[in-house]
Amino acid sequence: MKYFLTGVTGFIGFRLALRLLELGHEVSGLVRRPELAGNLQERGVKLIPGDITDPESMRNGMEGVDGIFHLAAWYRLGARDVTPAYRTNVEGTRNVLSLMQELSIPKGVYTSSLAVFSDTRGLLVNEEYFFNGPHLSDYDRTKWLSHYEIALPMMKKGLPLVIVQPGAVYGPGDNSALGNCLKQYVQGKLRMVPKGMAVCWAYIDDIVEAHILAMERGRAGESYIIAGPCHSLETVLAYGKKITGIDPPRWRLSPALMLNIAGIMKYIEKVIPIPLLLRSEVLRITAGVSYMGNSAKAEKELGCCFRSLEEGLILTFMALLNE
Repeated sequence: MKYFLTGVTGFIGFRLALRLLELGHEVSGLVRRPELAGNLQERGVKLIPGDITDPESMRNGMEGVDGIFHLAAWYRLGARDVTPAYRTNVEGTRNVLSLMQELSIPKGVYTSSLAVFSDTRGLLVNEEYFFNGPHLSDYDRTKWLSHYEIALPMMKKGLPLVIVQPGAVYGPGDNSALGNCLKQYVQGKLRMVPKGMAVCWAYIDDIVEAHILAMERGRAGESYIIAGPCHSLETVLAYGKKITGIDPPRWRLSPALMLNIAGIMKYIEKVIPIPLLLRSEVLRITAGVSYMGNSAKAEKELGCCFRSLEEGLILTFMALLNE
């Protein structure tokens, strides 16, 4: 099969491209700067110079493929400039899916997010859950728009698309705010932990397999939560102590205190640089929130499997200790 990927240099996209190659598929990937993706080209990925904000730059790469994986997204927590969020997450998704429709590509998988549900307030929700704001971050808001105002309407009109919704994806090589948090813990630089914050944790390899299963078995027009088991960050660091012997931070910040600090940081960060984990937006989305979704549908219909948190953290923390 011939597959076209956006976001091929990202945390999920890079590993998905390599896994598809291992399975014998032909893979092409859209890259803004091909000179920085030579390691993919060396392994057999055909690089397509372009950007999802420029539809014509994708046309040649998408023509004649059997399927597309649209993973590219703007994901910056605590960013000063959020103008690229709408252009990439919303307009970019519209460009990719419109071209998919125009070229009559047989099937596509769009990587949405559990974040479109925002804070589920302790509920373990399924694909039928609906949240309509206000959102806690610009990432949440723009992914909501691309999910509900772009992808779903096009699917209802017959676009052969499958939506997957990951939760917190972790593993070696993760450079997100979450990955930075785990790295700081291992380095002894993490000073505090939010009380009550809980998310669904899926190891990177399991998320990659879930994407492939969505392409192979997913029903066009359907959404699938691929979020893994749900645990608090405090539980993650308790496992970290068991695995690494490193003590978690003693400070446990209540949601009310974190929101108060966020209100102060909102003004301070406009004039002086603030560490990522102390920026107002990051504090807001970790102040006792829960991003929790039920993966039962994906497990039943796609055959997805998600390893236990401890098993995935052993691999993750061992890699961090060896950096």
